[in-house]
Amino acid sequence: MLNKKETIEILKKTNSLLDGHFILSSGLRSEKYLQCAQLMMHPNLAEKVCNSLAEKINSKKIDFDLIASPAIGGILVGYQVAKLLNIPNIFVERVNNKFHLRRGFDCKNKKILIVEDVITTGKSSIECANCLENIGGKIMGYACIVDRSEGKSKISNIISQINFNIPTFSENNLPDHLKKIEAIKPGSRKI
Repeated sequence: MLNKKETIEILKKTNSLLDGHFILSSGLRSEKYLQCAQLMMHPNLAEKVCNSLAEKINSKKIDFDLIASPAIGGILVGYQVAKLLNIPNIFVERVNNKFHLRRGFDCKNKKILIVEDVITTGKSSIECANCLENIGGKIMGYACIVDRSEGKSKISNIISQINFNIPTFSENNLPDHLKKIEAIKPGSRKI
């Protein structure tokens, strides 16, 4: 299994963990930004991280027979972990701002592990779980590459490759070092 330092090195090498001054979708500011899609661009490195996560999932001895992920960030992570665990994989996708199970996928009477790239508030994972439970699936647990919830998520017992505390600040309460760096909004320009 990869340790935290090795995982962070891979995230930095793939530009998945960036340093700077970022405006988050919440409006809060952060000096670090995670974009695991960048990790998934590098299949060999992504496989190392996902293999380590798969080993952690196996060590928990959870009884599940299906992996599901919320679109879009979790799809590749869920697929890779499912491949490594030899478990079928599905995903939910947003239609009119609400998750739906489409494409002929079925989860009725299945024991499901939700697999994501990053869990912060847990909102997407919980919405995914609610969607699947409403059509007969049973959620057995949650896993992700990066858990940055700091225990504040409504999800408990998250299996993660790493836990990562990334402080956030209001625009009016920035530390001096961030005041000196131009703020950028991820997604508003290529980073």
